[in-house]
Amino acid sequence: MKLIMIALISGLLFGAGLTLSQMTNPDKVLNFLDIAGNWDPSLIFVMAGALSITLLFFRPILKRPRPLFDKKFYLSSKSALDKPLLIGAAIFGIGWGISGYCPGPSVAGLGLGNFEAIVMIGSIYLGFIAHRLYSK
Repeated sequence: MKLIMIALISGLLFGAGLTLSQMTNPDKVLNFLDIAGNWDPSLIFVMAGALSITLLFFRPILKRPRPLFDKKFYLSSKSALDKPLLIGAAIFGIGWGISGYCPGPSVAGLGLGNFEAIVMIGSIYLGFIAHRLYSK
């Protein structure tokens, strides 16, 4: 029960941060990505804040023997850039650029009742299904 409460609080805090920074607003994100048109650079501050916290705390946290609320760290063992990763990253980027949503804000957008978020989450799951069928 304790882990569920921690996960709930973490998710609410993450969703509040995404909403406060307007990452759940596709128009704001699309304007940020449109550097040749109606560019809105305000999300640079969101990115800079996230990057600075990551740079400060990522390595020190991984030096701990384990996370605070789990038995071990779950990190990818892959270290090379391969074709599936690059193709997936390209599809992710194109989807983000078309919709104005990446997965985190689209889940937060579900809570706000955004129709675009429903379409985005549905598309993500269709991608999961397509990958599963293709990889067999």
